[in-house]
Amino acid sequence: MHIPDAVARTLALSDPPARRTDTPIKLVFFVGSIEAAREQAGALGGALDAPDSQWQFQGGAVCDGYDPEGNVFQLRERMRRPG
Repeated sequence: MHIPDAVARTLALSDPPARRTDTPIKLVFFVGSIEAAREQAGALGGALDAPDSQWQFQGGAVCDGYDPEGNVFQLRERMRRPG
C-alpha cells in the first residue's frame, strides 16, 4: 500500500524534518545518559537539541529532541547521587 499521488503531492518533506510543536502531547522518556541518547537519536534519523540547550529540573538534566517524522519528545536523565 502507498500514499495516493494526490495526497503525496500535498506533503512537504524536509531534512531535518519540520518539528511538530503544535500537538497537545509531548512524550517524556527517562534515560541513563542524554549524551548516549543523542548519538543514538542521530543514528536513527532524529536528533536532540544541542547540549547547551539542556536544563536542570528536579535534580536531573532535561533535553528536547525530535524523531524522524518531526514529533517532539523530551528526555530526562536522573542525576547520580554521590556515594
